[in-house]
Amino acid sequence: MLRTALPKIITDTLPGPKAKALIDRRAAAVPSSIRCGYPVAIERGEGAMIEDVDGNYFLDWIGGVGVLNIGYSQPEVVEAVKNQADKYFHGMFNIVTHEGYVALAEKLAQIAPVQGEKKKVFFANSGAEADENAVKVAKAFTKRPNIIVFSGAFHGRTNLTMSMTSKKAYAVDMGPFPEGIYRAQFPNYYRKPEGMPESALVDYYMKSITDVFEQCAPADTIAAVVVEPLQGEGGFIPAPIEWVKAVRNLCDEKGILLVADEVQSGFCRTGRMFASEYWKEAGVAPDIIATAKSIAAGVPLSAIIAREEIMEAPAPGTIGGTYCGNPLACAASLKTIEIMERDHLAERSLEIGKTVAARYKEMMDKYPVIGDVRGLGGMVGIEFVKDTETKEPAPELTGAIIKECAANGLLVEGAGTYNNVIRFLAPLVMTDEQLIAGLDIFEAAVATCSR
Repeated sequence: MLRTALPKIITDTLPGPKAKALIDRRAAAVPSSIRCGYPVAIERGEGAMIEDVDGNYFLDWIGGVGVLNIGYSQPEVVEAVKNQADKYFHGMFNIVTHEGYVALAEKLAQIAPVQGEKKKVFFANSGAEADENAVKVAKAFTKRPNIIVFSGAFHGRTNLTMSMTSKKAYAVDMGPFPEGIYRAQFPNYYRKPEGMPESALVDYYMKSITDVFEQCAPADTIAAVVVEPLQGEGGFIPAPIEWVKAVRNLCDEKGILLVADEVQSGFCRTGRMFASEYWKEAGVAPDIIATAKSIAAGVPLSAIIAREEIMEAPAPGTIGGTYCGNPLACAASLKTIEIMERDHLAERSLEIGKTVAARYKEMMDKYPVIGDVRGLGGMVGIEFVKDTETKEPAPELTGAIIKECAANGLLVEGAGTYNNVIRFLAPLVMTDEQLIAGLDIFEAAVATCSR
């Protein structure tokens, strides 16, 4: 059965003949700006495994870039979507009220770690839409025009979220961009200023935020500070909790909302249902959560969650959209969350993350090209450098490791400001045997490519 199978390449070349034919058709019909460097044309997926059109088996540690925390083709989710499809595909929530939207909003209001007693929820279709709507709501509530984002941030590819995103490779020839977006330094302790003691780092990075008030926009014009609890595209860098506490205190002092972008880190990925639960446990919950990806096991859906007084601020008609909270997506999400809670996938994420981090740290002792290992739960990043003293990034090596892994049946993806991080985003339903097999393939690739 594919769900419990191990990686296996049966074709002489990758892509195999059928996959190559489909990839060639893709090149002829689809813009090359939708990049893909993997030799895989999927036929079916189960759990953490993909079978391609040529019969090759790949272990997927990308999971649709964090979408498939409960894996491919979870039978109960498939059944839930089928049951909903038998009733109706679509009912725009601005026109008709449907049970799935309301029930899912109630569930997320119950479990989301945002400030406030009474919470409200609304839905969009993608992570970028969730982030954009979170900003809209924050501006409506505060009546302020500006926001602060961070170095290394990735928030999406809409006009606003391209502007919020740090890496401008995602915004080539796409301007002009909106005003009122100011950037501070994210606390990347691995790349801290040389010689700076750790005790000084919170103050150092907080000054980067207060410098915005002095040099760019006064604090009373800032609606929100938007933070990823663990940066995804930026290199799997966790926000240090002592820094989050300082940011929360600053926001409270200045009347600024704290927005947690949990598009990639939500739904058990970090060992909690939401990564910002770690913030809440420390007494510094966010005001707004924007989340997506694994919310519905691959059906497009995203959510914006905040306390009632914030959510009631936007004027009628300024939020919502045709497909937002689609009934099929809501059905998938309700069942996905039920499975996550029932099967303790947050705890499983901690188990997997512990195994991966331990193996990566063992590899650090063997291979001097590994500069850092970091993460939360099952969201783990490994950074490759040319020299551990200078920390010079090694993007070419990172790319070679990714290709070598794929050639041996393991799919991994890069990240990071310097394209020198490999991120671990594997489905949390992966078996122990698959996890060990993947780690063996990964280490062999590091060994081969770093010679």
